[in-house]
Amino acid sequence: MTPLRLGVLGAGSWAVASHLPNLMQRPKDVTPVGAARHGDPALLAALRDRFGFAVVSEDYRDVLAAGIDVAVVASPTALHHEHAKAALEAGAHVLVEKPVTIDPADAWDLVATADRLERHLVVSFGWNFRPLLREAKRLMEDRGVGAIEHVAIRMSSFTRELLSNSGAYPKAATDALPEQATWTDASLSGGGYAQAQLSHALGAALWLTGLRGSEVFAFMSAPLDAPVELHDAIALRFAGGAIGTLSGTSSHNGIGVVENELTIHVVGREGQLSLDIANGRAWLGRYDGEETVDLGPPGGLYDCDGPPHALLDLALGVEGAVNRAPGELGARTVEILAAAYRSALSGRSERVG
Repeated sequence: MTPLRLGVLGAGSWAVASHLPNLMQRPKDVTPVGAARHGDPALLAALRDRFGFAVVSEDYRDVLAAGIDVAVVASPTALHHEHAKAALEAGAHVLVEKPVTIDPADAWDLVATADRLERHLVVSFGWNFRPLLREAKRLMEDRGVGAIEHVAIRMSSFTRELLSNSGAYPKAATDALPEQATWTDASLSGGGYAQAQLSHALGAALWLTGLRGSEVFAFMSAPLDAPVELHDAIALRFAGGAIGTLSGTSSHNGIGVVENELTIHVVGREGQLSLDIANGRAWLGRYDGEETVDLGPPGGLYDCDGPPHALLDLALGVEGAVNRAPGELGARTVEILAAAYRSALSGRSERVG
């Protein structure tokens, strides 16, 4: 079988540190064709030399013109809609970084475009592919908790330095450090911690529950004159009547116990689910019994190995390939995030959508 032709639109720090090394593990399945990014020409030359791209350019259209079958869109969030839609319309299956877009209408447009063109759209929600989340999803599908009444999501991660323009995230590529504006210019990122990290938490929680937001009230805090918010406290109402909370905080790199703490608690009419990602433990209890999955801390550690491999498997038509982070899930997260930012500005609850 001819290898899939790969294009990268926005070959920034995370693409270099994670997506490309994962994809290059499969040389029989994928061949690098083109990569685009703004900035230092030396970084473009490094992409060509390190990964073997035939075309490197500051214009993403040059990558599409080279002919691609799969695309990684890892540009700033404000550019995701333009880049991902162009890649889909060029015939590529697409892996798009989270958040999918800033505007929910743009996210749903990408979903509709992928459906119309019969292309796969995968969102970079790495946790959804990790063993612990897959086991938690099995518990919800096999046993369930009945009609969901309440969801509590709490996250803490080493982003204080990144979001205050004083450092990077721990796993950033040392030869392609993240550009600060990508994270702290709200016109590019859409905001701070909620966009950078709570998008992950929502991607996991909404995947486990199947819920869709309907109303949001949010407080956001940007201490120390940070350009975007470092902390979020959000109250949620979901379609169907369930309510919940979404809390996120930027902890100090090197002081916290683990890079990412994330807990998700779901209470339903017939039982409840408790998920502690940092400790690698999931538990589902009902009056007719309970089940615990304990993988230890390694089981919950974050990586983003799953999404790029899923992109290739789906594009190749591998039997049993599953998209655990489809575009519609990404759009459901964007709806909530957008409403949260509107609420923080207006000081009142905001409808989702």
